[in-house]
Amino acid sequence: MDINLARTFLEIVSCHSFVQAAERLHVTQTAVSARVKTLEELLGRTLFVRNKAGASLTPAGEQFVRHAMTLVQVWERARHQMAVPPGRRALVTVGCEISLWQPLMLDWLFWMRKHAPDLALRTEVGVADDLLERVAHGTLDIVIAYAPRQRPGLRIELLIEEKLVLVTTSPGLEMPKPADYVYVDWGREFSAQHSLAFPDLSSVGVSSSLGPLGLEYLLAVGGSGYFRQNVVRQHIKEKRLYRVPGKPEFLYPAYAVYSGNADMKVLEPALAGLRLAAAGGPNSRPRTAKLPTAPGNDGKGKQAAP
Repeated sequence: MDINLARTFLEIVSCHSFVQAAERLHVTQTAVSARVKTLEELLGRTLFVRNKAGASLTPAGEQFVRHAMTLVQVWERARHQMAVPPGRRALVTVGCEISLWQPLMLDWLFWMRKHAPDLALRTEVGVADDLLERVAHGTLDIVIAYAPRQRPGLRIELLIEEKLVLVTTSPGLEMPKPADYVYVDWGREFSAQHSLAFPDLSSVGVSSSLGPLGLEYLLAVGGSGYFRQNVVRQHIKEKRLYRVPGKPEFLYPAYAVYSGNADMKVLEPALAGLRLAAAGGPNSRPRTAKLPTAPGNDGKGKQAAP
């Protein structure tokens, strides 16, 4: 069977629309309809009911969802394995939400280089919905996401019990001011809880959808904002940032999402590395090598006396 038939079917399931599926697949609506008709003829069953609201699955269509996902995932897995570079036994592709990549993904890469050198790695960052769509279709092996939606055929594993905490560059601050507040969009749940806790901070000077960008800006110009506890811990220790006392903390857990049909002999080392990197385990990040001192230099930028 043409794998594009299964892909088209899954796109319609995802967006509940032949029109939107055509836009996502970059084909005409006529092509989408023709593919569905071919698939229904091959299976001998009607898969969709079309109406003004879009397209909904028939009972036969609901049964075929799991099989379509398996078909696409097996094909993508085979395609990836054919692209494995010499000397590596398999390729693992990991996608991560933009707000969660630092420092998790870098620590994971260091850990994998040391403990699983036989695996080739590819990492990507992106938007949660797009990443989850790709892990469902088999073009990604693992996705790291905040509050992922449950989907058929996918496993969800808790990685980090993270919290968002209110920090400031001004010691002794009791209440953040809108003019100096850096609002980071940590998702729908955070937005709703933040609005209830801080109605006076609904309009602020600077907003960002990227946590690392917001934090770098805050450290450079000063102010306050909510950031991930594990990320700001070192800045608090160095007294570059301070916790604002008595203010609410917001949960921001991260999850690993992967296919229930995945080859666990390949994925298990990658998942083990993610668990350790998320926990800040030993040997996740190598120590910075000390550069050798040049002859005739005392290491402080001055020439040593002869």
